[in-house]
Amino acid sequence: MLTIRPSNIRRALIQGAALAGFLATPAFAQDSAQAAAAEAAPDAVDASGDIIVTATRRSESIQKVPIAISVIDGDLMRQQGLANLKDIAGQVPTLNFRTAASNKDQAVFVRGLGTVSTSPGVEPSVSTVLDGVVLARQGQATLDLLDIERVEVLRGPQGTLFGKNASAGVLNIVSKKPDDDFRAFIDVSAFEDGEGRARVGLAGPIVPGRVAIGVNMMATTYRGNVRNVFNGERVNGYDKIGTRARLRFTPSDTVELLLTADYVWSKDTTPQGVPSRTYLTAFPTGAVTNFPNFATAFLPGVASEDGRIINSNYNTHVVDENFGVAGELNVEIGDFTVTSISAWRGWNNKQLQDQDRLPAAVVGIPQLHDVGTLDFDQISQEVRLTSPKGEFIDYVLGAFYFRGRNSENYARQTTVRTASATTITSGVANYGVINKNFSLFGEANIHFSDRFRALAGLRWVRDELSYDFNRVSSSPTPVTGIQTSFTASGQTVSKDFAGRAGLQFDLAPRAMIYGTYSRGYKGPAYNPAFSMLPQDTLALKPETSDAYELGLKSKFFDGAVTFNLAGFLQKLENYQVPFFDTFNNSPVTRLINAGRVSTRGIEADLSAAIGDHLTLSAAAAYTDAKIDSFTCPAGTNASCQINGYTLPYAPKWRINGRAEYRAPVSGGIDLVVGTDVNWRTDTQYSINQTPDTIQPGYAIWNANIGIATDDGLRVMLLARNLTDKSYSTFLTRFGQGVARFVPRDDQRYFGISINKDF
Repeated sequence: MLTIRPSNIRRALIQGAALAGFLATPAFAQDSAQAAAAEAAPDAVDASGDIIVTATRRSESIQKVPIAISVIDGDLMRQQGLANLKDIAGQVPTLNFRTAASNKDQAVFVRGLGTVSTSPGVEPSVSTVLDGVVLARQGQATLDLLDIERVEVLRGPQGTLFGKNASAGVLNIVSKKPDDDFRAFIDVSAFEDGEGRARVGLAGPIVPGRVAIGVNMMATTYRGNVRNVFNGERVNGYDKIGTRARLRFTPSDTVELLLTADYVWSKDTTPQGVPSRTYLTAFPTGAVTNFPNFATAFLPGVASEDGRIINSNYNTHVVDENFGVAGELNVEIGDFTVTSISAWRGWNNKQLQDQDRLPAAVVGIPQLHDVGTLDFDQISQEVRLTSPKGEFIDYVLGAFYFRGRNSENYARQTTVRTASATTITSGVANYGVINKNFSLFGEANIHFSDRFRALAGLRWVRDELSYDFNRVSSSPTPVTGIQTSFTASGQTVSKDFAGRAGLQFDLAPRAMIYGTYSRGYKGPAYNPAFSMLPQDTLALKPETSDAYELGLKSKFFDGAVTFNLAGFLQKLENYQVPFFDTFNNSPVTRLINAGRVSTRGIEADLSAAIGDHLTLSAAAAYTDAKIDSFTCPAGTNASCQINGYTLPYAPKWRINGRAEYRAPVSGGIDLVVGTDVNWRTDTQYSINQTPDTIQPGYAIWNANIGIATDDGLRVMLLARNLTDKSYSTFLTRFGQGVARFVPRDDQRYFGISINKDF
């Protein structure tokens, strides 16, 4: 474990933060840090300084692609310590991340749309794609990223070219390719509360011009910022190790083969939430029910809105393995390019959860302890044909095949204590899901003139989904948390399509407007989970959407200022969402087709280079994501009067900003001062609209100060959450109250980072 004593650096960091605010008044947002990307990763920009993206399955300037895109540069991620999608979500206003105790329960939202479900029978609405390979389960997307060139956040339906589970957006992760240029780096950072990170990377030629290799490794540790008063231990931390290797063969000028292998292991001690209230507020009546028994049993812990205390007799933790191999072949045939991407990925997850959140069973509050294991693997194959640019029509055609197999075992032990006896009931569920997807797709650009063009694309999809489920209970009647024995199976097939059409017009050499219509599609779903009920055996209908987007992309002052604007409207039918209910006096989560929902809003991105030393970037998003017509599931005990209310994880406003000042102070040494601010309005975390699952608005202010040298050394003192603002990344109700999930930056802390490029 690495531990930093802050007493010697705290004053310098606070002074540095003040200096950052003086030198660079923070713009209230961040999109892609375009100026930083151009400086840090020159190979990732074109001759005019525009960032190159692959959002259309070919390399193009971000300013010429008719899609709303945010880009996080890989070198900026290194410098800021952004290791995964959870970290990135804080940098993009329309991207939100759901934290949970286990990786399998976490989720990503774009423009207020996403999928929250622990069931293997439902796909996420936001697709994560790693070097062209779809990560089918949401938990796979939580891995730490290594040697990243950039992360593209594509907002809105992207099902035409990305296909698999991309009805709300795509996170397109692009790794660096090894080549003939030798490069190496080492990153080390240490923070308060026992947090340490180390990353090393090496890339270069084995046979110049023909074979190159890149190898990266990482290790991180964090003791945690939550204390378990039952045993005095720190939790809410993690330990992670990982490696990634890429081998690049170029036997000729027209053939490229990329082989990739990666493995990440992690152990997280995130508790099942920290009790923040020992009462519940009903919706829509506002009636308050207190639970003094829980408050007493929780002692010496005391529930509070900013609490970081648990009292648990169970070793809650998650062990996660994420790994895979992939091969990408690119062959130029004349002016055409044929691309083949073959991949296999695996994901193993084991979680232990304390559902009662107490040190023992007490009268009136049963003890629930869970153990769950998950084994998932997938194979995928994609083939694409890309035509040359410069013709009247250019296009991308392709075919895609995917097969995913999921197997889970989940066990729960319920201990019920009465005045005269203690009864233990055990329940074990085994369930599996097989998901097959085949699709054909194509998209074309029609160039009517040098300034005016149209695009049209279509993907035909065939989804096949099957499941089997078997639960065995030691009790012939339902008990708290365990339903009776139950067996079920099912299979469904869906054939549908996604598509996109639009127009694009260049107002000037560095400015264009566009308008697009997209049809989003997400396949059918089942809800096999530990508490599966007879009413959950039917397949959910596919989720479809109609989306409209108008956008402006522009550059001014010789490219020093970039301003992009997008307005959007998306309407969804048969929205797949979990609804929290009770059955046999036990809380259950029911996956349902919720009816019709919609999201609309405006997004603005701005970046500017002010003189030779100051760069600013800003992004703002207004999102109105709401429930238009909710379909109440049969037999529900919860209130369904939620039409017109806000969708979960959809704050109305998010504004992010970053500023960096860099100026020479001595021969080959620059002073670097940076600051960023991330602000958002209230966020509702539950589709049920319960008043006690609303996170009030907040702002987080970070800063850094240090030096950077011409030979690739960067040393930074870092300050996180300077205003010491406490907030929750998730609020959830349980039987006797509300629990909060505590982020790493729930309080002010400090550290140091050292980056060295060779």
